[in-house]
Amino acid sequence: MADPVRIVVAEDEAIIRLDLKEILEEEGYLIVGETSRGDHAVELVKEHKADLAILDIKMPGMDGLTAARHITNEKLAAVLILTAFSQHDLVEQAREAGALAYLVKPFQKSDLIPAIEMALGRHEQMVALEHENADLVARLEARKLTDRAKGRLMDGFGLGEAAAWRFLQKTAMDTRKGVAEVAQSVIDGSLTP
Repeated sequence: MADPVRIVVAEDEAIIRLDLKEILEEEGYLIVGETSRGDHAVELVKEHKADLAILDIKMPGMDGLTAARHITNEKLAAVLILTAFSQHDLVEQAREAGALAYLVKPFQKSDLIPAIEMALGRHEQMVALEHENADLVARLEARKLTDRAKGRLMDGFGLGEAAAWRFLQKTAMDTRKGVAEVAQSVIDGSLTP
């Protein structure tokens, strides 16, 4: 069984905060923090490693949009904005702040749960894409190092491309290092055939 989704609720109206907590706990979510302040919400998300922050826009200390910006810029959690305001400019500001869902009060449970799942799903996709992107960048850098090392082996030691590649591969296996690390040693001049 999967761990429950960890949620921080930041809402300045205590009764709404209580209703949210009750609904979410009934649905199997784990409320790891509650606050009426945006600045505390950011701290709670960090402290409890929350998966989702539900933020009102109008709060003391720090408004929900600023809190959303902090949470999303640091890639801490998914953000759902829950507010009484539905003006187009606020929706746009929430999107720009990194909110992945926007729900207008008064809300129904039948609206809240899909909005939460949508925000969590979109956040998961974004994290996966960032990891994939980082992996591709690392692979590209390793490829560049390998190509430079092959060029050095070919120019400096008269090896053909296939022989240079075999030298890098065999040295990597013999030394239990990555090919990119071996390539860097060839480039640095600390490794020769």
